[in-house]
Parts: sequence; structure tokens; C-alpha cells
Amino acid sequence: MSASSTACVLVVDDEPDLRTLYELTLLREGHEVVSAPDLAQAREWLGQRRFDVLISDMRLPDGLGLELLRELGEQQRTEKTIVITAYGSVENAVEALKSGAFDYLTKPVDLKQLRAAVQAALHSQRHPAAGAPRRGTVNDPPRSAPPPPAGVQALRRIVGASATMQQIRQRIEKVATSMAPVLILGESGTGKELVARAVHECSHRSDGPFVAVNCGAIPDNLIEAEFFGARKGAYTGASHDREGYFQAARGGTLFLDEIGDLPLGMQAKLLRVIQERRVRPLGGVQEEAVDVRLVSATHKDLAALVRDGEFRQDLFYRLNVIGLRTPPLRERREDLPGLVDALLQRICSESGQPIPTLTADALAWLQARELPGNVRELENLLQRALALSSGSHLQAQDFADPGDVDAGFTATRPPSEPVESTEPPTTQPDTIPDDLQSYLDEQERQVLLMALKECDYNRTAAANRLGLNLRQIRYRIQRLGITMPSDDDDSTT
Repeated sequence: MSASSTACVLVVDDEPDLRTLYELTLLREGHEVVSAPDLAQAREWLGQRRFDVLISDMRLPDGLGLELLRELGEQQRTEKTIVITAYGSVENAVEALKSGAFDYLTKPVDLKQLRAAVQAALHSQRHPAAGAPRRGTVNDPPRSAPPPPAGVQALRRIVGASATMQQIRQRIEKVATSMAPVLILGESGTGKELVARAVHECSHRSDGPFVAVNCGAIPDNLIEAEFFGARKGAYTGASHDREGYFQAARGGTLFLDEIGDLPLGMQAKLLRVIQERRVRPLGGVQEEAVDVRLVSATHKDLAALVRDGEFRQDLFYRLNVIGLRTPPLRERREDLPGLVDALLQRICSESGQPIPTLTADALAWLQARELPGNVRELENLLQRALALSSGSHLQAQDFADPGDVDAGFTATRPPSEPVESTEPPTTQPDTIPDDLQSYLDEQERQVLLMALKECDYNRTAAANRLGLNLRQIRYRIQRLGITMPSDDDDSTT
């Protein structure tokens, strides 16, 4: 181990044998170790100097390790704290993490996990500027540093100047520095995975993998093998050993998206892995230690699922150590212009096309929509408008589509322009259709087919006949599944 990765560690435990075991283990790693049998001695040491890492048993002769943890927080000390809890004491572990502990270990302590936890805590420690002393006296000011470059970029991708979004970015920076599980709640399309990636990129694990899993997309009969891996011959078709998500995320972050869709049987197995930090591959005999940071997300009301018996309360309690909420667009309308600019830049960069200007009418049209699909729906609307527009400006009419019953105006005129027609009114249907969208699609399909046949399936001529441009008619032909006689014939373009 290099000198730069060594730490000054304070070990607090009332059992002499265990205290000595921890000391010897860390000394062999090259760390400087100081020990104390109780809170009183620990406070005395902390009053004399600063440490990089504090390891404390939860129960001590003169109080709880949590007391020490809370005192460090009140004093704004920078020591990273690792709490040792009794086997199965989930409540104590969660309480420690909520109180600011970096990590926890369960008795009997696995020495390999102890070394890894100390190294991770040291990794995440906020170092002083280059050339400044590594440690000092208790009067030294708290040390701080900005997130790593990857974290800065990840935070910039969370667009929005509203107070809510500023608070989210600040909270991400704060929670990223521990191992505490994070639960992200929010409606579909609000950017939960973007927040999860930012938590990872701002953490000391940013060099490790980020593995995202959609819990609702895995067949029930494969879910255990997908999560924990499988040994050769464990099931039909298992011709070789394979890693699971926990092994693939080793040293990094495992993002469990749509955790509310996880079957109850798998919830029990996941809880056991979280508590013991060990997995047994399907068909395997030996358990393997896992080293992952868990971040979960769902658009569902997990508390309601717990009440209905569809989600385990103990697992919910274990996952919901740190909560983050991604707000829907209706709660931050002031962020819409900035989101539109950011999305247009990304979409155009990926497609290699110039970035158009959004007109005031187009922005007003977007502002007037409910956007229940949030940012995802906004992105889809922008992609459609880019496909239908014919110039360097995105107009309001570029966003509307005849098949969009919420458009509120025709596809070729903004809402403020009066619609005059010299054509006779269209024949009304004899009955109200059961599916309005399908009915409108069929009407549009028939009109397009009529125009195409009239123009011998020349798309350019048919587009002119209907007052569309070539890009618009191509989009409609593709969306409605209209088969052209020959897409290879240049005369039909």
C-alpha cells in the first residue's frame, strides 16, 4: 500500500481481543491506529487530534457509538465513521447511516470487508489542497473539495435553475460521500436514472462501474440468476459460470430501477444480501462478498405498497435510508426553456444536424401542455418537431400532428391564426368511435392514400397537394404504416 493511501484510524471497542484484531489488521495495511475501550477515552483522543477514519462498536460500556457519531456531526468534524453492529440489527445500521455514518459492518466482522471499508472511507475523505498538511490538530478547519470532474459533468446534466433542482444537486453532492443506500422517488420521465448516475459520479466510486437494472423487465424464472449469478449447470442452458448484477457492479454502484416491481420472493433475498453483503450464485455452494453502493428508484408509492402487503416493510426501511425526489415538470415550469435548449443541443449533436431556434409561439405551445410524461415526453415532442420542421426555426405548428387530439389546432397553423376554409364540412360519423385515436389515424391514412394515388405515389407531389413538406409526409407515412409500391424508385421521393 502506498503512503498516500494510509490513514490515521481510531478504533473504539470494549472487547480487548476484537480491538487488538482490528488494530493488527489495519497496522498490516500500513495505517496508523489508535484505540479506545469506551466513549470517554474516544472523546479524549478526539479532543487531541483529528483522524481520517473512526471505527466504533455500536454498544459500549458508557453509551452508544451513535452518540460519538452525532457529536462529530455537530462539531462538523471530517472523520469518516464506520459503525459495527450486532448481527441482524438492521435498525441500528439504518439509524447510523441516517446519522451520517459512512458505512457499517456486521458482527462477526469479515476482516476483508473491514479493510475494504476503511479504504473506501479513506478514498472518499475530502483531502486538503496539494502541499497542505495531511492531518493536524483539532483546531484545523474542516476540509472540503469539489466533486470529481465526472461528478461535475453529471450535475450539469441535471438541468434547471429552480430552487427545487438546486436543492437536488446540493443533496446529491452531500449523500454521494457515504455508502448509505439511496431511494429516488418520482413520476415516470422525471430523470431518476440521471440523478442515480450523478450520485455515482460524485462519489468515491466514480471510477467503478455503474450497473442499471430494470427490476420490472426480468422474467421471474431468471431474476435470481440475473441478480446473483449462476454456476455452470445450475439450470437448463447454463453452459458456463456467469456473473450477476451484484458481481458486475463490484466496486461501483448498482442502480435498481423500478424497485417497486420486484417480486416478493426476490425482495426477501435482496434484503438478506443487503444485510449480510454476501451473495450465493444460483447452483453455488460458497457465498461471495459483495462491494456495491445501492441506489434504487420507482415511480410507485412504496409506502402504499407496504400497506397493501405488496412490498416488504423491512426492505423499504433498509432502502429508504436517504431519500431523493425528482419533481414533475408541472412543479418547475420555469425550467422548461433551459430544458428545451439542453435537449435540442443533445438531440442535434447526436443526429449531426444544426440546432434550430425555438420561436416564442412554440415555447408557449409547450408551456400550455400538461406534459404528463415529463422530460421524456418533452424530448419526444422535440424529436418529432425536428423531423417535421423545414427551416432553421421550430414553429408551433411543427409540434402539432393531426393524430394528436390534444394539439388544439391544425398542424399547419399556430393556435392564434384563425382557420378559414372554403371546403365543405366533412361528413360526421354516424356513431361516436370507441377509440378516437384509431379513428383519426384511419381518417388520416385514407387522405394520405388518396393523395398518393392521385400523384402516382410521388411523395413530393403528394406533400405539395396536402400543403406539407417532404419531411412531414415521410413522417406520416412511416407513423401510419403506409406501404409504398417502391421505396427504391427515385421518382417516388
